[in-house]
Amino acid sequence: MTKVAQKVTLSPSRDIPFDKLVLSQFNVRRIKAGVSVEELAEDIARRGLLQGLNVRAVVDADGVETGTFEIPAGGRRFQALSLLVKQKRLAKTAPIPCIVRDAASEILAEDDSLAENMQRVALHPLDQFRAFQALREKGQGEEAIAAAFFVTSQIVKQRLKLASVAPALLEVYAEDGMTLEQLMAFTVNPDHARQVQVWDAVKNSWNKEPYAIRRMLTETSVRASDRRAVFVGIDAYEAAGGVVLRDLFQGDDGGWLEVPALLDRLVTEKLQADAEALASEGWKWIEVATDLPYGYSHGLRRLAGDPAPMTDEESAAHAKLLAEYRALEVEYSGQDEYPDEIDARLGELEMAMEALEQRPLIYDPAEVVRAGVFVTLDRDGSLAVYRGYVRPEDEPREETAVQDGENADGRVQGIDVGGSGRQSSETSVGGTVITSGGQPIGAEPSDEEDDGALKPLPERLVMELTAHRTLALREAIGRSPEVALTLLLLKLVTDTFRTSSASGSCLEASVRHVYMSAQAPDLKDSVVAKLVDERHAAWEADLPLGDDAALWDYLTVLDQGSRLALLAHCLSFGVNALHEKVNPYGAGITASGLTRRMSHADLVARAVDLDMVEAGWEPTVDGYLNRVPKARILEAVREAKGEGTAQLLDHLKKVEMATEAERLLKGSGWLPEVLRRADLVAFDDATATEGQGASVQDAAELVAEMPDNGETIDLPAFLMADMPVHGVPMMAAE
Repeated sequence: MTKVAQKVTLSPSRDIPFDKLVLSQFNVRRIKAGVSVEELAEDIARRGLLQGLNVRAVVDADGVETGTFEIPAGGRRFQALSLLVKQKRLAKTAPIPCIVRDAASEILAEDDSLAENMQRVALHPLDQFRAFQALREKGQGEEAIAAAFFVTSQIVKQRLKLASVAPALLEVYAEDGMTLEQLMAFTVNPDHARQVQVWDAVKNSWNKEPYAIRRMLTETSVRASDRRAVFVGIDAYEAAGGVVLRDLFQGDDGGWLEVPALLDRLVTEKLQADAEALASEGWKWIEVATDLPYGYSHGLRRLAGDPAPMTDEESAAHAKLLAEYRALEVEYSGQDEYPDEIDARLGELEMAMEALEQRPLIYDPAEVVRAGVFVTLDRDGSLAVYRGYVRPEDEPREETAVQDGENADGRVQGIDVGGSGRQSSETSVGGTVITSGGQPIGAEPSDEEDDGALKPLPERLVMELTAHRTLALREAIGRSPEVALTLLLLKLVTDTFRTSSASGSCLEASVRHVYMSAQAPDLKDSVVAKLVDERHAAWEADLPLGDDAALWDYLTVLDQGSRLALLAHCLSFGVNALHEKVNPYGAGITASGLTRRMSHADLVARAVDLDMVEAGWEPTVDGYLNRVPKARILEAVREAKGEGTAQLLDHLKKVEMATEAERLLKGSGWLPEVLRRADLVAFDDATATEGQGASVQDAAELVAEMPDNGETIDLPAFLMADMPVHGVPMMAAE
C-alpha cells in the first residue's frame, strides 16, 4: 500500500505595525553574542530588513487575540528596530514584515526560537573572502566595504589578501586540507607558483607550521630591517622597481625585499657616490665595501689626526651647557637620587656636550696624499667612514733607494718599486683611486694585443705538462720532511702575515683567519688578546715578508724549535671553536658539523690544558651577569658560594643582583657551562659541601652591603634553615 506524503503548509506572512509588536519571554537567546544591536540597526537602516520576524498573536485568558504580537524568533532584529524608532529614524507605526505562526500550533514558541538560531550555518571564511573580492571588483573601495560590515579596513585588506592566494591552495583550504593560519602564511609571497611549490614540499612533512611556510616563502628575500635596506631606504628601493613582501597578519618588521640583487646594486651605487664625495679631501685611495672583515686594517699604519678646534659659537654653547650641568649637580648634591626630570635634563646636557666634543680629525696634508679611506656600512645601516690608513707600499721611501739603482721615474729596472701592482684607473676622482674588492670601480679589463713574435703554448698542453711536474713534486716532497715543513711554513706565514693582499702558492694548504663576528666589547683588551698580539708583533718584526725567496732562506736556517713555534703561531689563527647558528639549508654550518667542531675544540683544550680562569675570564656585569636571567645569576652564585648565599640575593632586583653577584664571584673560579672543560668538574665535592651554608659573619657582611629596598631578613633563622647537620640540611633532618 502506497503511503501518501504529508502536505506542508507554510505560515502566512504579513506586515504588522511596529507598535503592535512585543518581545516574547520564550526567546531562547539570553546572552549577547556576535554583531551588536547598534551595528545591526545601522545595517538595517542601510539595506533594510533582510529577514522577517517570527511572531505569534497574543491572546487573553479567554483565548481571544488582543491585537498585539509577540516575537519568539527575531528578538535582536526587533531591538535594532526599536533603536531606530527611538532615534526617530523609523516611524512607530512602520509596517514590519512578519511570518505569523498560528497561536494554536503544536510547535512551541521556544522550538521556533531555538530552531532559528541553531539551523543557521555560518558562512565559510573562504566565501567571505571571495565576497569581499567581488564587492571590490564591482567598484567598492576597502573603506566602503569596512564601513558596510562594521569592520576595520585592515580586516578587509586581510580578507582580500587571503582571497589572492593561489586557487589550488584555496581549494585545499575549502576542503579543510590546511588551516586558516597556514593559508595566512602563504599571503606573504604573491607568487602563486612558489606558493604551490612550498605547499607540495611541506604538505606531507612533519613541520608545516605557519612560521616554516613563511620562512620558505621569504628565504631568498632580505628583511626590511637589514642594514642594507636601512642604508638605501625602502622608498628608493621601490622607486627602482623593487618589490616588498608584506605580512598583513602578524608583525613583519617592515616586510621583506624580494630582489636582493637590486638592493645590492643600490647599496654599491650609494656607497660609490659617498666615496666620490670624499675624494675631494685629497686621499690617495678609497676602498668601498659593504662589509669590512675583522682585521681589515692589519698591516696598515693609522694616521694620528688632531681634533678640529671649536668655533667661537661652539665654545660658547659648550661652556653654557657645562655651567648648567655643574649648577644642577651642586644643587642636588645632597640628595640620594636625582628627581626624574633633573636626571633626564642631565642626560640631555651630556649628549649635547658630547656632540660638540666629538670633533672631526684634521690630518697632515703631506700624509693625506699617501693615505686612504675605508667606506662601508655600519651595523645599524648608517654610513661608516674610516679615514687615515697608510699601506706599506705607500710609506715614504728612503733616499738610499736612488743609490741602489732607482730611476728618476720611481722604477728599478722597469719594475714598480711600490709593489702594489695597482694601476691608475679612469675612475679616479681628483687623483683618488676608488676601488671595491681591490679592483678599480668601473675599470675595463685590459686588452693587450699579442706582438706576434712567439705565440704561447696551447693551454691544454701547458696543463698536461704541469700535471707531470706536479706529480713529480709530490713524490719528491713526500720523501723530504724538512723541505715539506719549510714549504708549509712558507704558505702559513704568507696566509698569516699578508692578510691584506691575496697571494698564490703551489701548496693547497692554508690558514683561514677565523674572525669573531660576535664578541664582547672587552675581548680586544683581554689578557689572551694581548698575548696573541705581542707574539704576532715579535714574529712580524723578524720575518722578511717582502720577498718569498728571502723568507724561504730565513725559514730554512731556523732551528727546529723556532720552526715549530712559528708553525704553532700561524696555525692558531685558524682555530675555530665558535658556536654558530645552525643552518639546515646548506649555508653555514650544520648541526652535526657544529657538534664535531665543539668536540674537536674539547680535544684541543685538554691537550693544551686550557683554563679559562687563568686566561682571564671572569663573570662581570656587562660580560655575563646582566645578559642572563635572574635564575642564571642565582645558579652561578649557588654553585660558587652555596645555597645560603644565593638565597640572600633572591629578593634583589636584576641590576642589583648582577652587581652583587659580580662581587661575590670575583676570584671564585666559577665558569658558565660553555667555558668549562668537559673532562673537569668546576667544583669538587669538598668545595661544594663547604659552600652549602654561608657563615654568619659573611652573611651579615653581605646583608649590610645590600641595597635597602624595604625588606628585612631574619638572619639567624635564615642561616639555621640552611645550616647542614652532619651533611644533611636542618629541614631534612627534622
